[in-house]
Amino acid sequence: METRTDTFIKEVRENLTSNILPYWLQLKDPRGGFYGEVTSSGAVQYDAPRGVILNARLIWSFAAAYGTLRDTRYLTAAVHARDYFLEHFCDHKYGGVYWSVSADGERLDTKKQLYAQGFAIYGLSELYKVTQDDEALKNAINLYKVVEAYFADPVNGGYIEALARDFSPLEDMSLSAHDINADKTMNSHLHILEAYANLYQVWPDEELKSRVEALLDLIGTRVMAPSGHLQLYFRRDWSVLPGGVSFGHDIETSWLALECAFALKDADVVNRVRPWSLVMGAAGNQGLLPDGSLRYEQLLDGSFDDSRQWWVQAETVVGNLWLWKYHADAAAFDRAQACWSYIREHLVDLAAGEWWWAVLPDGSLDLSQPKAGFWKCPYHNTRMCLQVLGIFS
Repeated sequence: METRTDTFIKEVRENLTSNILPYWLQLKDPRGGFYGEVTSSGAVQYDAPRGVILNARLIWSFAAAYGTLRDTRYLTAAVHARDYFLEHFCDHKYGGVYWSVSADGERLDTKKQLYAQGFAIYGLSELYKVTQDDEALKNAINLYKVVEAYFADPVNGGYIEALARDFSPLEDMSLSAHDINADKTMNSHLHILEAYANLYQVWPDEELKSRVEALLDLIGTRVMAPSGHLQLYFRRDWSVLPGGVSFGHDIETSWLALECAFALKDADVVNRVRPWSLVMGAAGNQGLLPDGSLRYEQLLDGSFDDSRQWWVQAETVVGNLWLWKYHADAAAFDRAQACWSYIREHLVDLAAGEWWWAVLPDGSLDLSQPKAGFWKCPYHNTRMCLQVLGIFS
């Protein structure tokens, strides 16, 4: 008899292999890379600019999917993404990666965002895991050295949010329209941590290990507030700037920080991070709603944005599975399954593939946002599926 867990695993695998990945495979541009945007109505914007985050995450998603599923279509797609990325997003004069290029591969926004360098390292190091591609590893290491040379703050610790193409200071360092202009951010430090830990698994350099440890300590002692919620924005000296509560980042960081600690294979580091992980997971789950989903955020005025963003739901599933597996929270398994049920019923587009951006507080779909674009990528939901398959393997 098929158990509830069996059904959960089967549904998630089916969603990955029949809904998410096929959607992105069809967006390969035969001239190179992937198309930059698809509207919520399904219209491919062939001339749309191409963002570094989408393209780096495509490398990671297809490489990671190949690592688990061994479907050669995914490996071919990862290599296709890599070729375009190395040619067009990498700055062959100054180093680092650009923020965006045109549909023809010409430079558009040449700023060097810390967050983008992180995802480039993350994608290329993941590709090396499954291919032993020396070019991918060489570029990932070079990007790590760029981050350490130009973004690292030797006085206060951590990393500067963004720099100009030639690594001179930028007046506006904000990551997106949703973010404020801050010297340092939670989000970029989380994903540099993730990238460095992934790189360490294929390049176990002692200096790199020390950087991962330092980042983990920053998450636990600077970024996480006593409440367990993550503080979002900081001045250079780590004094806190006003920000709300991002429940999705709380729950994401709760498991991702622990995974990064595991990557170092150092029991002392794991034991230091584990209690922080538990506290952050509990803080994130404060955003749970009765239908099993997780609300987006709490604003500075104390009000809530109860939209159900696609990435927040994916992280809620993974975060609660980690609370169940690594913190002995028996109820977390039910929370993960409840959130998956919400995703399956409300966010998965069974007709056209992929997931919708969000469900609005009134229950309607947010059709103002794209199905694919600068920020709408197959990273969070592919990773959720692979985490589920890995946890129960």
